[in-house]
Amino acid sequence: MKILIACEYSGIVRDVFTAKGHNAWSCDLLPTESKGNHIQDDVIKHLNKGWDLMIAHPPCTHLSVSGARWFSSGHKPIHLREEALGFVKKLMEAPVNKIAIENPLSVISSHIRKADQTIQPYHFGEPVIKTTCLWLKNLPKLKYTNIVEPQYVKSGTGRKWSKWFWETSLLPIKERGKARSKFWKGIAKAMADQWG
Repeated sequence: MKILIACEYSGIVRDVFTAKGHNAWSCDLLPTESKGNHIQDDVIKHLNKGWDLMIAHPPCTHLSVSGARWFSSGHKPIHLREEALGFVKKLMEAPVNKIAIENPLSVISSHIRKADQTIQPYHFGEPVIKTTCLWLKNLPKLKYTNIVEPQYVKSGTGRKWSKWFWETSLLPIKERGKARSKFWKGIAKAMADQWG
């Protein structure tokens, strides 16, 4: 299959599909972090290239529910969220037979349509809690492959945190978003096995 992994610079999902024998390409404004087929450009310019499957990871900066308060408080202009939602709509309306849009809990569900599936990395062998939503077109819901216990840490006050979230919170702010945006290999493998 000819597969587009939209808004991916890490190569994680692309490389899993490539390893299964597919003609997989990542596309992002950033250069790829791993060698492989990569288009460094605006993905919207490349939606009409005969893809059989597109898996898209639109940036969640202006879409996540956790950041919605910045818009309601006036700290961020609302047009940023509207532009982000417009970008998601273009991805959903792409002339591709099979589409999966991935994002954390976000305003996509309240402004465009509800997610078709909500998963966790720990359903696929990654001991992490990060609620991940999927909006699907002509694709089945993913079946869990390896349910494991999530890892936690306790703060000095005794509050329980996801170990992954805690560790990424300790990174400098400039690195934190990039670290949290990387996709999970366990979920990518399930996508390649079940959708490829």
